[in-house]
Amino acid sequence: MPPNSVNTMEIDDPISSSSEEESDFSSDEETAPQNRKAQTIDKDSDEEELERFVLGDTANFRENLFRDESRVDGVDPRSGRGGDGEDSEAESGLEDVDDADLFTFDIGGTVPSGGKELVATTATKVDETSDKDVPAWEDSDDERLTISLVDTTQLRKLRISEAEDVVSGTEYARRLRQQYLRLNPLPEWAREAEGRPAKRRRRSSAATSDSDLSDDATVNDVEASTLPLDAFLRDASALKDRTAHGIRKLRPEVIDIQRSRDIPDTHKEEVTSLAFHPEYPVLLSSSTSSVMHLHHIAPTAHPTPNPLLTSAQVKHVPVRRAQFLYPTGDKIFFAGRRRYIHSWDLTTGTIQKTSQMQGHQLEQRTWERFRLSPCGQYIGFIASTRKGGGVINILNVNTMQWIAAARLDSRGGIIDFSWWGNSHGLTILGKGGQVGEWSMASRRFLAIWNDEGSNGGTAMALGGPNGPVVLGGDRWIAIGSNSGVTNIYDRQALIMPSSDEELEIKERPEPTRRFMQLTTPVTILTFSPDGQLLAFGSRHKKDALRLAHLPSCTVYRNWPTEQTPLGRITDVAFGRKSDLLAVGNDIGKIRLWEIRS
Repeated sequence: MPPNSVNTMEIDDPISSSSEEESDFSSDEETAPQNRKAQTIDKDSDEEELERFVLGDTANFRENLFRDESRVDGVDPRSGRGGDGEDSEAESGLEDVDDADLFTFDIGGTVPSGGKELVATTATKVDETSDKDVPAWEDSDDERLTISLVDTTQLRKLRISEAEDVVSGTEYARRLRQQYLRLNPLPEWAREAEGRPAKRRRRSSAATSDSDLSDDATVNDVEASTLPLDAFLRDASALKDRTAHGIRKLRPEVIDIQRSRDIPDTHKEEVTSLAFHPEYPVLLSSSTSSVMHLHHIAPTAHPTPNPLLTSAQVKHVPVRRAQFLYPTGDKIFFAGRRRYIHSWDLTTGTIQKTSQMQGHQLEQRTWERFRLSPCGQYIGFIASTRKGGGVINILNVNTMQWIAAARLDSRGGIIDFSWWGNSHGLTILGKGGQVGEWSMASRRFLAIWNDEGSNGGTAMALGGPNGPVVLGGDRWIAIGSNSGVTNIYDRQALIMPSSDEELEIKERPEPTRRFMQLTTPVTILTFSPDGQLLAFGSRHKKDALRLAHLPSCTVYRNWPTEQTPLGRITDVAFGRKSDLLAVGNDIGKIRLWEIRS
């Protein structure tokens, strides 16, 4: 047999056997696996290598799972050479270049509109940010954008110099953020949270984790910054400003005053009374619409500046006066033109009504003209009767029982009165200009003197430290009249030298200064707590308000101006640190000004 025929038979044998297997597989399914296994052909090296490249294998997968596919053991798979050669250095020259810099986009030309060139300045360097301030995503196209700061009028304020014109998109976004923070600065609570160091607590056990500690600190901060109303009524210590400031001195003639954020809630009728809390930044306001508001003075609060804490409404009581009970301020006394008075306990939220004044019910037909003593023990009411002059009934605040009465022989009755700074007496102003110094200890007048040139008193106020101790320690007394003239007296100069123990005061003293800036009856006289400012005004004329400096007794000439939005002023109040001025008008609005040293 020829050799070729032999080879042909050897090659055809597998084919014939394979055809027989197919017939056996179709005829008998049970014996098919055994025949297939018996006839399996072993894979050669080329087939195994091809299968490993295409499908992979277990060993190769585990070996290359955490390796850089571009380089394994210093070998470049594209070239098969090591990474230390010269060719490798030439190929890896762009490995540190950002992907965005490897491509360019056609945006219609590289020169900005108008042929203006992008000016690079040293001030346009982007501020370095901490890890927590890194943006989650940045648009690479911002660097290719160009914005002109001259073509648009609103963008000129973003320039650093007048020669600057075109900036990149990234720089433009940064300057917009800076301008926004200038107009809307971070609130105080946010700045304190950023500047507060991380709290370190000693672990009580090994099971305590850092995440639990951070979560607890966050919860405590949130609860402290968002106290609900009921928590405020129970304890207002969270609103207390614990920062201590030294005594500041104001200069005369020109005052540094800037308008702050107004109170957001407007009364439906005229504002009748304003008062600041003696310890916390809280403003009390009332109106004849029978509504009282308590606002937290926080101009930087978000989202609403000076937010409303709570309000109270007593039907059928047009509130004419409301005042905090000193020195703690935990109660508010308010009254209208009615034969009773209410007290609002902020701790419990209850409102109590008092309508009886035993033995003096006929004298007291209306209760809205009252004053609380600085010590918080007494409350005085101007009686409605004018028989025999005028009467002030004094009650105990705790029991609301009558304890004394001060009667001034003045034609037309009593117009106004003020408690001494130490609460040991009263200074009473009669309508005819008589001024009486009444002592709580002796229950009598120590002296009576007359306001110089008075044609009818309308208002009176005491204020300022370092006054005569025998008269309560108040240095200044201001008296307003129907003619619009305000006289201010130094109480140290009122006392005449005497060898006797009896107090002697000049019967017709000369005022230290006369303020004649108003032409209508004076209805507002208020001293600042530090005694450096006096606000005097009239509700009978629009924008009739002035500020005077003490002890120089000069009126500030730079405020208010013709553009100052005051309106017809109904009441004025100074902040507890003399750094705020609240002004209420006849349309129910309350505006605030910040007084700077």
